[in-house]
Amino acid sequence: MARVTVEDCLEHVENRFELVMLSTKRARQLATGGKEPLVQWENDKPTVVALREIAEGLMSYEFIAEQEIVQEEPLFAAFEDESNEAV
Repeated sequence: MARVTVEDCLEHVENRFELVMLSTKRARQLATGGKEPLVQWENDKPTVVALREIAEGLMSYEFIAEQEIVQEEPLFAAFEDESNEAV
């Protein structure tokens, strides 16, 4: 298991803040089991796998956007009617 450094990841991402956002989104995808890793898992945590994918240049915002299916549901659906107004 090779160590992942921030410097390795920053070669493929513009800044540290973007790195944090990209890695958290990808780690969440991996942790929920909906997406397959692009690198060998090697008994790592999802955050480490996400950082390894970024460091190898396999992950980008475009890739995340392609795989994300966004379906927003009301937080308090039981208290809203069909017009999305509070009951």
